[in-house]
Amino acid sequence: MAENDDAAKAEAEAAKAKAEKAKADEKPVFTDEKPVETSHELQVGNRTLRYKATAGRLPIKNAKGEIDAQVFCVYYALESATPVEERPLTFAFNGGPGSASVWLHLGALGPRRVLLNDDGSLPAPPYKLVPNDQTWLGETDLVFIDPVGTGYSRAKDDETAKKYFGVEGDIECLAEFIRLFLTRNNRWASPLYLAGESYGTTRGAGLAGYLVERGIAFTGLILISTVLGFQAIRFRAGNDLPFALFLPTYAATAHYHGRLAPELQERALPDLLKEVREFALGDYTLALMQGNRMHHDSRAAMAARIARYTGLSEKYVEQCELRIEHWRFCKELLRDEGRIVGRLDSRLTAREGDNAAEGPDFDASNAAIRPPFTTSINDYLRRSLGYETDQPYEVSGSTVKDWKWENGSFTDTGAALASALAKNPHLRVLVTCGYFDLATPFASAEYTAAHLPIDPGLRQNIEFTYYPAGHMMYIEAESLKRFTADVRVFYGGVDPTSG
Repeated sequence: MAENDDAAKAEAEAAKAKAEKAKADEKPVFTDEKPVETSHELQVGNRTLRYKATAGRLPIKNAKGEIDAQVFCVYYALESATPVEERPLTFAFNGGPGSASVWLHLGALGPRRVLLNDDGSLPAPPYKLVPNDQTWLGETDLVFIDPVGTGYSRAKDDETAKKYFGVEGDIECLAEFIRLFLTRNNRWASPLYLAGESYGTTRGAGLAGYLVERGIAFTGLILISTVLGFQAIRFRAGNDLPFALFLPTYAATAHYHGRLAPELQERALPDLLKEVREFALGDYTLALMQGNRMHHDSRAAMAARIARYTGLSEKYVEQCELRIEHWRFCKELLRDEGRIVGRLDSRLTAREGDNAAEGPDFDASNAAIRPPFTTSINDYLRRSLGYETDQPYEVSGSTVKDWKWENGSFTDTGAALASALAKNPHLRVLVTCGYFDLATPFASAEYTAAHLPIDPGLRQNIEFTYYPAGHMMYIEAESLKRFTADVRVFYGGVDPTSG
């Protein structure tokens, strides 16, 4: 009798496990879901901004009209007397590839902001969202887009997802999202802008070139911590370009942490960096091109000059063959203090156990921002915007795998931006750079802009701004204010702090 009971119990458990597996293996059934709309207001200076927030997913369909993917977005529209055809509309996204738009959304552009310490370092939990008096809503309506595999955006299955996990597929997907969004929200006549950060600048340049061919021209493109050509930032054997282009940021970092000679420490950072740029793109680049043909004495003299600007020892520079990879720099600069500097923001530091390692175990700056942003977006979307789902919000897109890099490791969308400028000479481009960004250094952005194949008359369409902060310059309180002020000038709109 007991044996029968055991057998029946085992059979029931097996059936239950089979049912659970079948449920887990089920493909999601996508429908054209209805978005959630809520009303809000925000006090910015002497002005009250009343706006509607709409959260939901738009369908991306295949040639048969079937939904292959759903792309999640949050749309903020200001309640304004300005006709919709005159009200700017900005599509914003972050990068990765594989990052959700949470960083721009809750870090700088949106009506709510994650509260960090003033220098951008990690506060003690629990984390807080506060009203953002630096929001862009005074100038433009905003659409925050999470590409497939990030946020709540998903493809119907793993095989379908592969076509979105690549430079071209990603651009085509977001181009279709933008077309559909303009149609469903009657925004075709609005002045259109793109704002992308990091790989989002790669995507933004590609979109500008792709969409102008399909009749969608943008008024402005805002490139935040820019990388269009990956040869300028990827350390690969035989590619000496990044070593020269990262050097000014190494100098800025060493200056910030007081690691330079007194006569260099006393100089204003922009003035010092002008000198370092000239060295990096001049004598240092020529030295790199010589390889092992450089004479021993010349090599020692070059190591001394590099050490002078980086705060590293001459011996270490020589051991690195005059080529300092950025993770090595993050570990070496403050090794004697047992601290590492951040890659996303080299102002920020952390301590780790293995002080003899070649590189750090983690990015000190990423560790400072990920917990508060992850906590805040999950709480905000559900409680404040009313978008309820049990699906995980993928902040850094762990589902985005095996990205297809067209042209290999050195993907470049600079030609797409040049094409957009040639076909739409009214397009204006704002490039914003952090001095302490070791992910997409400012000298790399400058190099890329200087090599765009555009008519000399179009060079004035591209403007650079700089901030004493890192990759996400807006996490530092004063840089956020300057960043917002520069953007307001770029839009040419009304200052929302005025009456």
